[in-house]
Amino acid sequence: MPYPITPDPPAWQHRTIMRQSWTELASFHWSYDPDVVQALLPDGVVVDTFDDRAWVGLIPFEMRRIRFGPLPPVPYLGDFVEINVRTYVTDRHGRRAIWFSSLDIPRAIPVAVARLAFGLPYCWAPASHERGASGRHRYTADRRWPRDPAGPSTDIAFTIGERVPDDDVTDLEHFLTARWALLTRRRGRVWFGAVDHDRWPLHRVTDVEIDDSFVAAAGLPAPDGAPYGLYSPGVDVRLAWLDEVTGPEPT
Repeated sequence: MPYPITPDPPAWQHRTIMRQSWTELASFHWSYDPDVVQALLPDGVVVDTFDDRAWVGLIPFEMRRIRFGPLPPVPYLGDFVEINVRTYVTDRHGRRAIWFSSLDIPRAIPVAVARLAFGLPYCWAPASHERGASGRHRYTADRRWPRDPAGPSTDIAFTIGERVPDDDVTDLEHFLTARWALLTRRRGRVWFGAVDHDRWPLHRVTDVEIDDSFVAAAGLPAPDGAPYGLYSPGVDVRLAWLDEVTGPEPT
């Protein structure tokens, strides 16, 4: 049985190895047949569902002030635009987490470090974030490595809408946002990484325009229809080191 979804994070009982801020974050989600998503996941990772549907997200944001342990923020390399493709999963113990299909950023060194240290599928892509008048935002990225004959790219534009009161956040929105861990595959094994931050302050989004091939590049059918969109000004985040997921599945 999956763990319950909690709008606020569980008590932090881990050693913090990294801190960062996720700002100007938008999320655009489409629902999929769970079997389609499960086919892309390794053994020991199970697609999580809401109303019997899997959900795949295209998430643009600005990563800020990356710092390791007690050290000050990493200059230049610790600030960049990121656009990731993700889905929602559980491990063999029922712990809910995020699974990343790709994470595109315009910094080559963090790409190499994240791939080697965490097994996360970071990609190198020149990316930008433009802020226009009246709350209009535009994120773009064009993947350059790993090389792909299709040359995946994304162009996302939206306008920030009204704030969602905490008491009005829906069960689906909690399912998509209240995630306190990630899973990754490293050295042929599945690893669990705890994540901690305050509850997301959420806004609606309007006038969404998306021209994207990152989702299809992850091996999924191209999204169908309008996405479920949200925006947040951001949160400060801390992360723990990875723990290998071991032991038998619960009976």
